[in-house]
Order: sequence, then structure tokens, then C-alpha cells
Amino acid sequence: MTAPKFWDDQNTAQKVINEVNGLKEMVHTLEDHEETLENLEVSYELVKEENDEELATELEEDVKQLNKDLNQFELNMLLSEPYDKNNAILELHPGAGGTESQDWASMLLRMYTRWAERKGFKVETMDYLPGDEAGVKSVTLMIKGHNAYGYLKAEKGVHRLVRISPFDSSGRRHTSFVSCEVMPEFDDQVEIDVRTEDLKIDTYRSSGAGGQHVNTTDSAVRITHTPTNTVVTCQSERSQIKNREQAMKMLKAKLYQLEIEKQQQELDEIRGEQKEIGWGSQIRSYVFHPYSMVKDHRTNLDIGNTQGVMDGDLDPFINAYLRSQMN
Repeated sequence: MTAPKFWDDQNTAQKVINEVNGLKEMVHTLEDHEETLENLEVSYELVKEENDEELATELEEDVKQLNKDLNQFELNMLLSEPYDKNNAILELHPGAGGTESQDWASMLLRMYTRWAERKGFKVETMDYLPGDEAGVKSVTLMIKGHNAYGYLKAEKGVHRLVRISPFDSSGRRHTSFVSCEVMPEFDDQVEIDVRTEDLKIDTYRSSGAGGQHVNTTDSAVRITHTPTNTVVTCQSERSQIKNREQAMKMLKAKLYQLEIEKQQQELDEIRGEQKEIGWGSQIRSYVFHPYSMVKDHRTNLDIGNTQGVMDGDLDPFINAYLRSQMN
């Protein structure tokens, strides 16, 4: 950062600054924990000398909090995969079921937005296709923040909802499914070979949620990678050029994800593992009726406070999954 030509490339400079800020935050957090530990050791000596019950209770609570903070710090340190620190691209796609599943997608959209806000992350809507009557047919979010992908990769998979449908006049119970795709955002320095002749690029008029999201010019961009039939769309910017740049980043992320899945599939075949791919392979169930519970099928963690989860309290599930992958 002290180099004379550091600011010549603004984008690269900003990425370096973001990386430095992330490292500084980790160091400062560690220093805070060390200071807290020293204070607790002093308090412990006082409790032993004075036998003060109130001080002992307070010390016990402070120790529990430090233990919780250290667990979170350890998790942050363990997010060391190549792209864990990157921004995340999150896509939601409702399954069969029309309005019912599209409404479930909008509920998940709100849940992930709330979670990101709790983390201090920035959320940008890259693409948004509203449902016919309610909810969304598909949505793509860019979630910006340190380790955004590292956390959100735990959410990749099918999410299942069981509830009494508000759209069913008979008050019957319905099951809905939404697929969540998560990919890291790549910068221009990541080498992913995309040949121009393999791309089909279309432009069209934006059709967002209204207001500033809707343009009167053909600024929205759709790119199709013909060899893999991978499609990405972006309509978040008013400029067609900017939408095209963002769409190319999203395409690279999807192609990277395809390559990772291919490698994983090959490993599974070598190990002889058989994994069902489809709506039967849900990672988490959200039950609103006949009882309230959210259960993650990979870690067997279940939480009774469904409203808290829908309001963005996802960290217990994310932490449990990430720790299960580290064992």
C-alpha cells in the first residue's frame, strides 16, 4: 500500500485495502480476546480471595461469553479455502408448486437478506423475476463482505418447507421446495478459460421489482455458455456494459462451481458413494405445522425458534455445518 503506483489501478487497490482490513480485524479481535482473558484471570483471583457469590456469577457468565467468542474466532480462522474470503453470489430457484414454492423463495430471500444485514454485509440484487401471483420465480443476490462465500457455501442445496398454505382455502398442509445455489465472486485475476465463440449474448429490457430496478432501455444482459448450457442474467445496473461485466463474473463463478462438482463426483465414484441428486436431497427442513422446528439433515441440528431462523438467525446451522466439514 505504500508503493508509489499503488493507486494507479483503483479496483486492485480497493481489493488490497479490503484484504488488509480483514486481516486487521482478525488481529484486533485476537488482541481483544487476550485482554478479556487477562481481565478474567484477575477477576478469578478476586473471587478466590473474597468468595463473592455475585462476582462469581458474573465471572461465570463472562467466561461463557469468551468461550462463545473464541469458538466464532476459531471458525473465522478456519475459513481458509481458496475463495472463502470472497463475496458470494446466491441464487434461489423455486421447485414445482407454482405460487406456493415461489412464496417460499421470497421468504428465503428475506431470511438471507436479514442474515447478511446482521453480519454487516452488503446485499445487491443482480437479477429478479417476480412470481405470477406472489413471491419470486428466481432471484440472484451479490452478498459482499469478508468471508461471505465461506459462510454461505453451507447453504447450498434444497430447502424444504412444510406449512398450512395461505393460498389454500381448504387450509391443507403443503410441502414446498426451493434450490439455493452459492458461488464465489471472482475478480479478473482468476484464470477461468471462457472462449468468446462459446458465448451467446442477448440484451433485453429490465423487469425488476419496480422503481429504480426498471429501465426503459435494453440494458439487461443474458449470457449463455453454449458448451455447458449455463445461463446467467444481470439487470442490476443501468449501464449495459456494467451488466455485461457483472454477468461475465457470474458466468465464471458458475463454471468454477461446475468444475468443483465434477471433481467431487469423480471422488465419490472412486469412493463408491451414491448420492441422490434432486428434490429428495434436501439439506434442511422448515416445519411450521403441525409443530415448529427447523432441522438440518446434514448435522442433525434442530432449532424450535422458527421465527428467529426466518429473521436471519442462521449462524448455528452454518457453524455446525462448517465444523462438520473440518473434522
